[in-house]
This record gives sequence, C-alpha cells and structure tokens, in this order.
Amino acid sequence: MRYARTRFARTLATAGCGLLVATAVLSGCGLKSGSPLVDDVVPGSIGKGLPLEGASLIVTSKNFSEQIILGSMIGLAFKAAGAEVLDRTNIQGSIGAREAIKSGQADAMYEYTGTAWITYLGHDEPITDPLAQWRAVRDEDARNGIVWLPPSSLDNTYTLAINQANNAKYHLKTLSDVAALSNSDPSAVTLCVENEFASRDDGLPGMQKAYGMHIPASNIQKMDAGIVYTQVAKGTCLLGEAFTTDGRIKAMDLDTMADNKHFFPNYNAAPVINGKTFDRYPAIAALLDPISKRLTTQIAQQLNARVDVDGQDPHDVAKDWLIAEGFIKKG
Repeated sequence: MRYARTRFARTLATAGCGLLVATAVLSGCGLKSGSPLVDDVVPGSIGKGLPLEGASLIVTSKNFSEQIILGSMIGLAFKAAGAEVLDRTNIQGSIGAREAIKSGQADAMYEYTGTAWITYLGHDEPITDPLAQWRAVRDEDARNGIVWLPPSSLDNTYTLAINQANNAKYHLKTLSDVAALSNSDPSAVTLCVENEFASRDDGLPGMQKAYGMHIPASNIQKMDAGIVYTQVAKGTCLLGEAFTTDGRIKAMDLDTMADNKHFFPNYNAAPVINGKTFDRYPAIAALLDPISKRLTTQIAQQLNARVDVDGQDPHDVAKDWLIAEGFIKKG
C-alpha cells in the first residue's frame, strides 16, 4: 500500500538522511539495490527514433505491487526508446524513493498527488479537483527540482468495501449511506481496519467525523491490511478499509463506497522526473504521457490482481500490458 499520510511521515519527509536510513534501502542516501533491465524490447507506438539512445537512466518505486508495476512500465518504456536502464524499484517506503528522485540518485518513478501534497509538501487540506491538485503539486514541487508529468486517472485512494451478499441486504453505495446505517442501526456496522488507519485524523476518526458516523469501538477490529479483504469477503466484518485500485476488490466480488463528500485526498498516479534528468531528456514526456493517459483505476485493479491474486511477477505484468497496448514490442 502507499506509504501512510501521517504526521510521522511528514516529519520524515522534512528530516535529514539519518532518519531515512531506517525507512529505505539507502546507504548515505544512495540506493544500494538494483539490476540492469535486460528485456529485449523495441518501440511500438512510443519510442520511435530511439530518443533516449545513449542515455543511462535509473527507475525506482515503492515496495508494493502497483508501484513496482508502474516503475517497471517506466523502465521498459525507457529501454524501448534506446536507454540503458537500471531497475531500482521496490524501495521500502515513500521517503526513500522520493529522496532518490529529489537527489538525483534515481531519475523517474510514478508518485501519487495526494502523497506529495500532504506528506512531502506538508499541507493539511487536500484539493478536491484532481487536476487542480496535480497542478498545485507540480508548481510547488518544482522548487525541489522535481518535474511532474501529466497525471493518470488512476486514483489509489481509500474506500470501504463490503461483500456483495451483505450489500444485497443493505444496498450501500456511498460513505453517507454507511453513516446513515451506523445511526439507524449501530450494531449492524462492523468494521475491519489497519491499526494505523484506525487512529489517524485522516483515517477512520476523521472519516467518522466528516460523515457523522457512529460506530461503537467494540465493532471495530484492527488487523493487517491483507487480512481485511479476506475478512470482508467472508463477512466477518460488514465493511473493511480498502484501496480503490486493489486487485482483490474485483477478485473477491466486493463493492466499494463512493467518498461522496470528498474527505480523502485524490491519489492520482503521475510520473515524477528528476529536474536535471528532464532538462537533458525532455523526450521522456512524449514517452510516458500516452501510458499515463491509458492508466485508470479499473486497469490498475486488473494489473494488481495479476500480482496479488494470481501470483505473477510485477515486471512481467507491466511488460505484457505495454505490449498488449502496443506501446512497445518484443525485440
């Protein structure tokens, strides 16, 4: 899952290298892991003319399935366009990957607008309009030497999930519907959440306040994120904390609640590029823009399910999708 949008994360984001060592695979704020991409790929609809020929670029990502898939997409796009690519995806936590891009230890990754706005840039209130949120992040982060390319509609934000058998009884569609049920029948609403989400102002407490939910503490079970989905699917909890792009939502036939009051920030994925790298290789924008335009929340669910449900390798999932979409071809 994304690195948490917490005050602790915000503190780390503004701290020095010493604090980063504990949360990322860094040595003196330099990435240690990585291997060259050896995939034999050539241009499809992107990369024609090999605009990155002669470039040596490093891609990175955080350490969860969606991020590794997205980071692999960038690396494969660069490779097809002629670059030599070092794969340093799967870095623990947001802060390590962020600092790598900022410092020039890595050149490119996909990041989430809400994470940048709240965790890195220190704002408390999200911007409701997704494009306005991206523009605000783009403009403010430019002073940090980071270029934000146009975002995808892929929005990896919070939601509550319910299995379809239970929802046939309650017909819940929005978080306001959940609030109404919690007030009319408090005993009906049982909730499975992570420990962190249960205690954060931008998690369960804030959501309950914003929507006027009244869920008894005895009805809230705290557990590991992965277990939440299985417990909701089994009906152990009526509702559970979920991420909108998680592949288990569709695989387990879960319904999700719309955040109709826009309490949670937008977490649209967009490529972020080290500024010096972008100045040297502006053709990166033309390579990645078509990919971002195609990425949606639903596509992310499908790709994530191939990893988290079917057990496929994230790099292979990214490569297969890019080829199927015609962005790149096998060499």
